[in-house]
Amino acid sequence: MNQLINTKKHPCFNVEAKHTYARVHLPIAPDCNIRCNYCNRKNDCINESRPGVSSAILTPTQAVDYLEKIVAEVPNISVVGVAGPGDPFAKPELTIKTLELVREKFPHLLICLASNGMNVLPYVKELKQLNLSHMTITINAVDPDIGAKIYSWIRDGKVIYRGRQAAEILLDRQLATVRALKEAGIIVKINTVTIPGINDHHVIEVSKKMAELGVDIQNCMVIFPNEGTPFENIKEPSPKEIARLRKEAEKHLPQMRHCARCRADAVGLLGKDLSPERTNELMRQAATGGASLEGRPYVAVASLEGMLVNQHLGEAYKFQIWGKQNDNFVLIEEREAPEPGGGTQRWHEMVGALKDCRAVLVSGIGESPRKVLEESGIIPVEMNGFIAEGLETIFEGGNLSRLKSRQLGNRQGCGCSGNGLGCG
Repeated sequence: MNQLINTKKHPCFNVEAKHTYARVHLPIAPDCNIRCNYCNRKNDCINESRPGVSSAILTPTQAVDYLEKIVAEVPNISVVGVAGPGDPFAKPELTIKTLELVREKFPHLLICLASNGMNVLPYVKELKQLNLSHMTITINAVDPDIGAKIYSWIRDGKVIYRGRQAAEILLDRQLATVRALKEAGIIVKINTVTIPGINDHHVIEVSKKMAELGVDIQNCMVIFPNEGTPFENIKEPSPKEIARLRKEAEKHLPQMRHCARCRADAVGLLGKDLSPERTNELMRQAATGGASLEGRPYVAVASLEGMLVNQHLGEAYKFQIWGKQNDNFVLIEEREAPEPGGGTQRWHEMVGALKDCRAVLVSGIGESPRKVLEESGIIPVEMNGFIAEGLETIFEGGNLSRLKSRQLGNRQGCGCSGNGLGCG
């Protein structure tokens, strides 16, 4: 596919395409590696329409199951994107796995990602091999002194940086990423969140620098003041102010003027989404298995006494196996867990032991077993609380985010800051 065809079919990069071609965002990115002073991410929030909000977070296999349902219902889908609710490269293995599955099942669809650019560079070659066609990087400043006012911190591996040093590291990564993406022939859009009194006087400098790097289009976004963030009291620029800014920036870069500030789980035509209720229903079907898991009628539980979910997967020596008969949850049996030791092999043996289970409820799980279970279609759910609550959520198609947030001690629906994506 050449870039002209790609652009014609992408509603975010071509205003004419928004009337014909639809997009779907897969919310598979749970974490972020930077914290922006304007960002407040929420899950399980159906009534807000803004970046960083999603009704659920899906695993790679769930995401593809969800995509199959969406394509069947919205046949004019042309673009599959990942734009949150965290950053796709805070946990790059989830993103790459999802894209591999999407490319395998839907080779005709465009793939698009939105990121803050902090950790994209190591994966550019891989993204090119997966035929990624479009990439959005949010760059709010090309001066670290201004960036230091926008970002509370960044995380590079396990190290947290703050202040000017954080802004400097982030900018270096962003510039290197844009260069590498353009060298790879990928179409690049820059999102610049316009923040009055912070970077509104600096946006044109961002435009100039991005033009030097060969960027294709810029989206001068209006800040969305979010409650509970350092910038919650900053007012949005007026339509007149943002129009003037875009006109000036357009001397250097083509401008996007039709941004809908999409949710991380947006579906449909730009500005004419599939109803939130229907999107939520399809997502929950995918997140809890839906009809596709009829051959997996059970849920495994790691419990010390049989009432609470209170064992880490690695510590479990047996599992309770629960099913549902009529309207009642029934303990089917107890099964021995594979013996400790043996590394990854133990997790593969566990998959075999739980092959008729759609999910396993645990108080904690490591990254390696999580990956093996998810790739085998078993949903690992972290929670602390009554077994019955977890079973009800799984079997009744509830939102798994409720259980996961309870494990972290948060009230359901509260925000956690740090997306930095703007919108897709």
